[in-house]
Amino acid sequence: MNFKLPNFVSAVAVVLFSQSALAQETPKYDYVEAFKPFFYSQTGTPTRSASGQPGYAYWQNSADYNLNVSLNEAKNEITGTTEITYTNNSTDKLGFLWLQLDQNLFEKNSRGNSVVPMSGSRNGSHGEEFEGGYKIKSVKLDGKDVKYTITDTRMQIDLPSELKAQGGVAKIKIEYSFLSPKYGSDRMGIEDTKNGKIFTIAQWYPRMCVYDDVLGWNTMPYLGASEFYLEYGDITANITVPANHYVVASGELLNAKEVYSKEENNRWEQAKNSDKTVVIHSESEIGKNQQTGTKTWKFKIEKARDFAWASSPAFILDAAKINLPSGKKSLAISAYPAESAGEKAWGRSTEYTKAAIEHYSGKWYEYTYPAATNVAGNEGGMEYPGIVFCHMNSKGSELWGVTDHEFGHNWFPMIVGSNERLFAWMDEGFNTFINELSTEAFNKGEYYEKKNIAQMGGYIMNDGFEPIMVGPDNMKENSIGVLAYFKPGMGLQILRESILGPEKFDKAFRTYIQRWAFKHPTPWDFFHTMENVSGEELNWFWRGWFINKWKIDQAVKNVKYVNGDFKNGAQITVENIGQLPMPTTVQIKFKDGTEQIEKLPIEVWKRNKEWTFKINSTKEIDQVKLDPNSQIPDVNSKNNLWTSADAKPVEKIDIKDFAGTYGSKDLPLKITFTEKNNQLFAQATGQPEFALEYVGNNTFTFDQAQISMTFSQDKKTINFKQGSREFKFNKE
Repeated sequence: MNFKLPNFVSAVAVVLFSQSALAQETPKYDYVEAFKPFFYSQTGTPTRSASGQPGYAYWQNSADYNLNVSLNEAKNEITGTTEITYTNNSTDKLGFLWLQLDQNLFEKNSRGNSVVPMSGSRNGSHGEEFEGGYKIKSVKLDGKDVKYTITDTRMQIDLPSELKAQGGVAKIKIEYSFLSPKYGSDRMGIEDTKNGKIFTIAQWYPRMCVYDDVLGWNTMPYLGASEFYLEYGDITANITVPANHYVVASGELLNAKEVYSKEENNRWEQAKNSDKTVVIHSESEIGKNQQTGTKTWKFKIEKARDFAWASSPAFILDAAKINLPSGKKSLAISAYPAESAGEKAWGRSTEYTKAAIEHYSGKWYEYTYPAATNVAGNEGGMEYPGIVFCHMNSKGSELWGVTDHEFGHNWFPMIVGSNERLFAWMDEGFNTFINELSTEAFNKGEYYEKKNIAQMGGYIMNDGFEPIMVGPDNMKENSIGVLAYFKPGMGLQILRESILGPEKFDKAFRTYIQRWAFKHPTPWDFFHTMENVSGEELNWFWRGWFINKWKIDQAVKNVKYVNGDFKNGAQITVENIGQLPMPTTVQIKFKDGTEQIEKLPIEVWKRNKEWTFKINSTKEIDQVKLDPNSQIPDVNSKNNLWTSADAKPVEKIDIKDFAGTYGSKDLPLKITFTEKNNQLFAQATGQPEFALEYVGNNTFTFDQAQISMTFSQDKKTINFKQGSREFKFNKE
């Protein structure tokens, strides 16, 4: 689904949100908490391996559908019969079955309507007054009437005898009707155009709830915000509409010769072999089909979790072939009204569709359906297997963006069938991430604008947002755009670009898709897979970015020259202030215009809150900056930069002047000082040698033991301090 985010990329918004984030109390970094073990609360099971792949005994139920439906254009009424063949592959006997009745969202007293605030919502029917919801005429099991109970958007069917485990089959037949809303929670609806209505029809037939090895029956009600969790199967649909309508739908049209003219069928054949868009039914031909009565359009789709369709007398139709990596072909199709036509608008829809499908097929996993159809309706953007609905007024970069996004959903969740009711980020966030790469690739970056991730820290880590792992029905509606789409998408981008690297990430991500294609993964299956394939420990990242809402705040704490002289190199101290650590990239710019990059791995932060490292250089430093490529959303960018104006002057010294052995009448030990590579080392009697850091005024420190030693000007005595204790040493 498309979700337009607020204009938070403006400079004003970034500044405002950054300031508000800084004003909030940020807990200090705790490396034990960030990296503590046992992130995974459950070890591998027979159904789900600890490696992140389906286990040796993984099972999944299936649902095949035979759908017969009629459209009454005058009444906006859908009348249909659903025949379901449900196979219980689980290891459990089932005494009842649960089905989803999503159209019941539009009943006046539905739970979904009850949670629409007075200020309004994109969910529901926008206050439309009509008699919504299913009218169930009959429910039969194996040809006989069966007891059923409807609760809001769910139906429970009581079985006369238990459905056998590991292969038991139930055949269900339901007769129903409903009135379509004009605005159906931004997922379906009816749009009036000058040449007739456009019907975009979804969530239109009773569908099986998922029974899985995680929760058993998944029966969360449909409230509008959360999307869907569905079983896979083969679906056939016979769609009867007024004879002057054109129908597009999920899957393959089986009776093209019966519903299209001879010339239109010839154009279809041309399109199947053309990389350029071929017009099937042109604007000039709209309204010339004056047939009366009805036509039935027949479609089929295999290994699908859902089915949607659209019907209108107002459609322009065009198409082009899609080239897939295996050599197979699919077909990109667009259906839109005359109001949406033109090369700056829907005239490029098929080009966009073809490009998106070919990109995702080549990079991640091959597209599996015979067609990909883009329909212009009144939805902001909504996805279904093989077909998407995008707004008829979209054009240019906006049309590319929504088309690319909705077809990206054919990978998440149409191919990788996660539970959208609980984990919206596993489809919307993953899709937002792959959209960024496809937009960069499309037409040499025609619509690509690189995002400044660094500027977004104050916004996405604002305390007003819930954690990503909160379900969409359990977060404020205005949080959904950030938490389901933008923040998880950014998280994957950070994981790819700044933590794992593109090669490691892409291999792991492709493996996740391959493992869970047409299956039901959980977040833990994803986390396990990414770690196992990449070979990297990532629990700190999952814990901070997804489970909690930890902030990132790293800083340049100090820069100083070794022994006060830049010709000896410099010591740079960085610190991790926020709860969430990150690998740290440090850019050192010298006054001669050259620069040096130092990369600190995440392991630096496994037992340190700050880290000092030396750069070997003989040049004077102009500035030190963290994250020079703006890849990390740090909540406080002000402490990411050190400039030479911030330098505290330290006098130059000759380190050899401090060499020697010193003793104390108060302590039974001696300290020997030696110079190595222009650094002073100390060794007490019977103790290991340790390096000292010069801080000016003849004073050296060893911070780990809270030791400071100040030499007299003549180097004959030392004032030794450790905590509150103080001793005097004399040179021997």
